[in-house]
Amino acid sequence: MNLLAEAHARTLERFRAYPRLLARLQLDPRLRGKLDPSDVVQQTLLEAYEKREQFRGGSAAKWLAWLRQALAHNLADALRAFGQAKRDVGRERSLEAADEASSCRLAAFLAAEQSSPSQRAERHERAVRLAEALATLPEDNREALVLHYCEDWPLADIATHLGRTPAAVAGLLKRGLKRLREHLRE
Repeated sequence: MNLLAEAHARTLERFRAYPRLLARLQLDPRLRGKLDPSDVVQQTLLEAYEKREQFRGGSAAKWLAWLRQALAHNLADALRAFGQAKRDVGRERSLEAADEASSCRLAAFLAAEQSSPSQRAERHERAVRLAEALATLPEDNREALVLHYCEDWPLADIATHLGRTPAAVAGLLKRGLKRLREHLRE
Protein backbone atom coordinates (compact mmCIF):
# COMPACT_ATOMS: atom_id res chain seq x y z
CA MET A 1 0.00 0.00 0.00
CA ASN A 2 1.48 3.36 -0.97
CA LEU A 3 1.57 6.38 1.33
CA LEU A 4 -1.38 8.11 -0.35
CA ALA A 5 -3.55 4.99 -0.03
CA GLU A 6 -2.56 4.65 3.64
CA ALA A 7 -3.46 8.29 4.29
CA HIS A 8 -6.82 7.77 2.60
CA ALA A 9 -7.49 4.66 4.70
CA ARG A 10 -6.70 6.61 7.89
CA THR A 11 -9.05 9.40 6.82
CA LEU A 12 -11.84 6.92 6.17
CA GLU A 13 -11.31 5.31 9.57
CA ARG A 14 -11.36 8.71 11.25
CA PHE A 15 -14.78 9.48 9.78
CA ARG A 16 -16.36 6.08 10.56
CA ALA A 17 -18.53 7.32 13.46
CA TYR A 18 -20.20 10.03 11.36
CA PRO A 19 -21.73 7.80 8.65
CA ARG A 20 -22.58 5.20 11.33
CA LEU A 21 -24.69 7.80 13.12
CA LEU A 22 -26.32 8.90 9.86
CA ALA A 23 -27.09 5.27 8.96
CA ARG A 24 -28.54 4.66 12.39
CA LEU A 25 -30.80 7.71 12.03
CA GLN A 26 -32.09 6.47 8.68
CA LEU A 27 -32.61 2.83 9.60
CA ASP A 28 -36.01 1.90 10.99
CA PRO A 29 -35.49 0.63 14.55
CA ARG A 30 -37.51 -2.50 13.68
CA LEU A 31 -34.84 -3.47 11.12
CA ARG A 32 -31.85 -3.07 13.43
CA GLY A 33 -32.05 -6.72 14.44
CA LYS A 34 -31.69 -7.72 10.79
CA LEU A 35 -29.41 -4.98 9.50
CA ASP A 36 -26.63 -3.39 11.51
CA PRO A 37 -25.84 0.20 10.48
CA SER A 38 -22.15 -0.65 10.96
CA ASP A 39 -22.39 -3.19 8.12
CA VAL A 40 -23.74 -0.57 5.72
CA VAL A 41 -21.06 1.89 6.86
CA GLN A 42 -18.33 -0.72 6.40
CA GLN A 43 -19.53 -1.35 2.84
CA THR A 44 -19.66 2.41 2.18
CA LEU A 45 -16.15 3.00 3.50
CA LEU A 46 -14.81 0.07 1.49
CA GLU A 47 -16.38 1.46 -1.68
CA ALA A 48 -15.09 4.96 -0.87
CA TYR A 49 -11.59 3.55 -0.52
CA GLU A 50 -11.86 1.59 -3.77
CA LYS A 51 -13.28 4.60 -5.65
CA ARG A 52 -11.06 7.24 -4.02
CA GLU A 53 -9.65 8.24 -7.42
CA GLN A 54 -13.15 9.27 -8.55
CA PHE A 55 -13.52 11.92 -5.84
CA ARG A 56 -13.12 15.35 -7.42
CA GLY A 57 -13.69 17.64 -4.46
CA GLY A 58 -11.06 19.49 -2.56
CA SER A 59 -12.52 20.02 0.89
CA ALA A 60 -13.56 17.90 3.83
CA ALA A 61 -17.13 19.18 3.44
CA LYS A 62 -17.27 17.98 -0.18
CA TRP A 63 -15.74 14.67 0.82
CA LEU A 64 -18.35 14.20 3.56
CA ALA A 65 -21.12 15.02 1.07
CA TRP A 66 -19.68 12.41 -1.32
CA LEU A 67 -19.56 9.90 1.52
CA ARG A 68 -23.16 10.71 2.57
CA GLN A 69 -24.35 10.13 -1.00
CA ALA A 70 -22.58 6.75 -1.14
CA LEU A 71 -24.11 5.86 2.23
CA ALA A 72 -27.60 6.78 0.98
CA HIS A 73 -27.17 4.49 -2.03
CA ASN A 74 -25.93 1.63 0.15
CA LEU A 75 -28.82 2.09 2.59
CA ALA A 76 -31.27 2.01 -0.30
CA ASP A 77 -29.64 -1.20 -1.57
CA ALA A 78 -29.77 -2.77 1.90
CA LEU A 79 -33.43 -1.82 2.37
CA ARG A 80 -34.22 -3.15 -1.08
CA ALA A 81 -32.65 -6.45 -0.04
CA PHE A 82 -35.13 -6.60 2.83
CA GLY A 83 -38.03 -5.71 0.54
CA GLN A 84 -38.51 -2.30 2.14
CA ALA A 85 -37.74 -0.12 -0.86
CA LYS A 86 -39.63 -2.25 -3.42
CA ARG A 87 -37.37 -1.04 -6.25
CA ASP A 88 -38.84 2.43 -6.05
CA VAL A 89 -36.35 4.92 -7.47
CA GLY A 90 -38.20 7.73 -5.69
CA ARG A 91 -37.47 6.00 -2.38
CA GLU A 92 -33.75 6.00 -3.16
CA ARG A 93 -33.83 9.72 -3.78
CA SER A 94 -35.79 10.27 -0.58
CA LEU A 95 -33.10 8.36 1.33
CA GLU A 96 -30.49 10.79 -0.01
CA ALA A 97 -32.66 13.70 1.11
CA ALA A 98 -33.26 12.04 4.49
CA ASP A 99 -29.52 11.50 4.91
CA GLU A 100 -28.92 15.16 4.16
CA ALA A 101 -31.70 16.09 6.61
CA SER A 102 -30.07 13.95 9.31
CA SER A 103 -26.80 15.70 8.70
CA CYS A 104 -28.58 19.05 8.94
CA ARG A 105 -30.23 18.01 12.24
CA LEU A 106 -26.78 17.15 13.59
CA ALA A 107 -25.46 20.52 12.51
CA ALA A 108 -28.45 22.28 14.07
CA PHE A 109 -27.77 20.40 17.28
CA LEU A 110 -24.29 21.89 17.31
CA ALA A 111 -24.83 25.50 16.27
CA ALA A 112 -26.95 28.04 14.49
CA GLU A 113 -26.80 28.34 10.69
CA GLN A 114 -23.57 29.84 9.37
CA SER A 115 -22.90 30.77 5.81
CA SER A 116 -19.24 31.11 4.87
CA PRO A 117 -17.37 28.11 3.41
CA SER A 118 -14.99 28.04 6.37
CA GLN A 119 -17.89 28.09 8.81
CA ARG A 120 -19.63 25.25 6.91
CA ALA A 121 -16.41 23.24 6.99
CA GLU A 122 -16.11 23.89 10.71
CA ARG A 123 -19.74 22.81 11.22
CA HIS A 124 -19.08 19.56 9.34
CA GLU A 125 -15.99 18.97 11.47
CA ARG A 126 -18.07 19.50 14.62
CA ALA A 127 -20.68 17.02 13.33
CA VAL A 128 -17.92 14.46 12.86
CA ARG A 129 -16.58 15.13 16.36
CA LEU A 130 -20.12 14.82 17.75
CA ALA A 131 -20.58 11.46 16.03
CA GLU A 132 -17.24 10.27 17.41
CA ALA A 133 -18.18 11.42 20.91
CA LEU A 134 -21.58 9.73 20.71
CA ALA A 135 -19.87 6.50 19.69
CA THR A 136 -17.97 6.49 23.00
CA LEU A 137 -21.12 6.63 25.14
CA PRO A 138 -22.88 3.59 26.58
CA GLU A 139 -25.58 2.30 24.21
CA ASP A 140 -28.59 3.45 26.29
CA ASN A 141 -27.22 6.98 26.71
CA ARG A 142 -26.41 7.20 23.00
CA GLU A 143 -29.81 5.82 22.00
CA ALA A 144 -31.67 8.27 24.27
CA LEU A 145 -29.65 11.27 23.05
CA VAL A 146 -30.01 10.42 19.37
CA LEU A 147 -33.73 9.71 19.62
CA HIS A 148 -34.42 12.87 21.61
CA TYR A 149 -32.10 15.43 20.01
CA CYS A 150 -31.62 14.10 16.48
CA GLU A 151 -34.95 12.41 15.81
CA ASP A 152 -37.12 14.67 18.01
CA TRP A 153 -38.77 11.82 19.91
CA PRO A 154 -40.66 12.81 23.06
CA LEU A 155 -39.48 11.41 26.41
CA ALA A 156 -42.51 9.10 26.75
CA ASP A 157 -41.83 7.45 23.37
CA ILE A 158 -38.15 6.95 24.21
CA ALA A 159 -39.16 5.43 27.54
CA THR A 160 -41.46 2.94 25.79
CA HIS A 161 -38.82 2.14 23.19
CA LEU A 162 -36.11 1.52 25.82
CA GLY A 163 -38.44 -0.19 28.29
CA ARG A 164 -37.74 2.40 30.99
CA THR A 165 -39.67 5.05 32.86
CA PRO A 166 -39.66 8.64 31.61
CA ALA A 167 -37.69 9.60 34.73
CA ALA A 168 -35.04 6.97 33.90
CA VAL A 169 -34.81 8.30 30.35
CA ALA A 170 -34.41 11.85 31.69
CA GLY A 171 -31.48 10.52 33.76
CA LEU A 172 -29.98 8.85 30.69
CA LEU A 173 -30.23 12.12 28.80
CA LYS A 174 -28.70 14.13 31.63
CA ARG A 175 -25.79 11.71 32.15
CA GLY A 176 -25.33 11.29 28.40
CA LEU A 177 -25.15 15.04 27.81
CA LYS A 178 -22.67 15.42 30.66
CA ARG A 179 -20.39 12.71 29.21
CA LEU A 180 -20.82 14.11 25.72
CA ARG A 181 -19.80 17.60 26.85
CA GLU A 182 -16.78 16.19 28.70
CA HIS A 183 -15.68 14.25 25.64
CA LEU A 184 -16.16 17.24 23.32
CA ARG A 185 -14.09 19.48 25.63
CA GLU A 186 -11.09 17.13 25.37
